[in-house]
Order: sequence, then structure tokens, then C-alpha cells
Amino acid sequence: MLMINNKKKIRYFIPLFLAAGVLIYTFFLIIPIFNSLRLSFYTGEGMSTPTEFVGFANYIKLFTKYPFDVRFFNAFKNTIKFFLIVTVVQNIAGFFMAVLLTRKFRGNTFFRRISFLPSTLSILVTGFLFKLLLNPIWGIFDKLLAVLGLDFLIRPWLGSTALALPVIALVVGWQWIGEAILFYSAGIDSIDSEILEAAKIDGAGPMAEVRYIIFPSILPIAGMVTILIFVASFTQFAVIYAMATSKGNPIYSTDVFGSLFYRVTFESAVRGGWGVGMGAAVATIILILVLIGVVFCLFLFRMKGSKE
Repeated sequence: MLMINNKKKIRYFIPLFLAAGVLIYTFFLIIPIFNSLRLSFYTGEGMSTPTEFVGFANYIKLFTKYPFDVRFFNAFKNTIKFFLIVTVVQNIAGFFMAVLLTRKFRGNTFFRRISFLPSTLSILVTGFLFKLLLNPIWGIFDKLLAVLGLDFLIRPWLGSTALALPVIALVVGWQWIGEAILFYSAGIDSIDSEILEAAKIDGAGPMAEVRYIIFPSILPIAGMVTILIFVASFTQFAVIYAMATSKGNPIYSTDVFGSLFYRVTFESAVRGGWGVGMGAAVATIILILVLIGVVFCLFLFRMKGSKE
């Protein structure tokens, strides 16, 4: 009888404990989202709260009128490119590094630990450091290429419209590859060792083991890593700001949704600002695209998982 009463008391306390989290989540996420959606139907200049109701005019301008449509679709294209590059780096390189680091060899624990170190660095600090390293005048990267006799590889890494975005994406991929290694290593460690031993007895080599046992087993983790990269790509700003300014230099070639939103919302009209109403419209579309992308990724990886 006493146990039943204790269970009832615990059940009554559960909503109380959940209430704090729900309130924080509502106050800092749900309310701002709906407020941003509301502001997207208004217009006004500068940082002042827009007061003139214009309906869907902000969205129409964003998709059909110059320069709004050009800047928006350019940011969309760059964000997709950025996402694809980071996905390839973190999923492929992160997966194979995790496979190597889960093998038994002297020092594997040490290397597993230091693989996460780049992820502990500030994004702004990382961007600034790589901007210095890639500087064409005093940057050490080009000087190292010259010392190695690879002068023909020297390029204006952050000054080329073709190279700037891939270079920044590679920097981001390097910084956060530790998270991918962590997730994949945990997934590989959770595979039943008896299955791997049985495969070895049957004559399966390392590549066959990876292809037929390890990869199918951690496919859900690949989906989770991809979703995290997708969301981060559509909200990426700090590293672009540190390495290419809020304008996404050179000539908006590194302008992604995060930098576009910051510039159009918080900067003056002279520096490319469009007002809070237009910024809210951009934020709303980013939210919709992220939701669609996450649902699609979940559906895609669930289908692959069920086939496996």
C-alpha cells in the first residue's frame, strides 16, 4: 500500500518537474518563432519594430524582386553547397577515422580523446586563425607549400569566388569532425563482438567487415550526424563572419542563410540591411526549409534502415 502511495506522489511531481523545461523551451524558442512569423508580415526601416502591415509583400519581394531574390537564391545555393561539402567530410572521413580508432592498437584511447579537441575551440577563434593561416602575404600555409616545392598549388584561398566557400566548409568539417568520430565510435563499440568474431572466422577481411557489418549497423547514426550537419549549415554564421565578413566575400560567394539573415536584419540599409520585417521573412523561410530537410532525412534513413 505504501509503495502505491509513493508511486502516486511521484506521478503528481512529474508535471511539476517538466513544467520548468516546458516554460524555458516556450519562452526562448516557441514564442520567438511565432513572433518572428508575425513580424514577417510587417515592414519598417532600420532596427525599429516594423509597424506597417503588408501581408505577404515581404515574401513576394524576397522571391521576385531584385536585389532580394538574387541575394536569397544565392544564399540558398551556397548553403546547399556548404552542407554537401561538410557532410562528405564529416561522414566519410569521420566514419573511417572512427573505424581506425576503434581498432585495438597502442595509444588508440589517446587518439580518440584528442580527435575531439577541435570541437572544443570557439568557432570565431577557429575562423580567425585559419584566416591568418591562409593569408596570401604572411600566412604560413602558402609558405609551407613553397618550402615543399608545391608553389603551383598556391591559390588565393579566401579571395577566389570558386575556392572560398569550399575552403570555409573544409574548416568547419575539420572543426566538428570530432563529433562525428564520437558518434560513429560509440556505434561501432555497441556492435556485438561475437558477430565480428564470427565474420573473421568465416574469412571476412577488414573491408568486408566494414561493408557488411559495421556500416549497416551504424546507418541510423549516419542519419543523425547528417541531420545535425544540415541544421548547422542552415544556421551557420560565426565562421562566415570570421573568415568572409557578413557580406560573404568575395562578391557574396560565401554568403549563406546565416550571414544573409544577420546582414539584412541587423545592418543599416547602406551596408545591405532590408529591415526587421524582411529579416523575419528570411528567418521564417529558413525554419520551413530546415523542417522539410529534417523530415526528409528522417524518412530517407528510415527507408534505408528498413531495407537493410
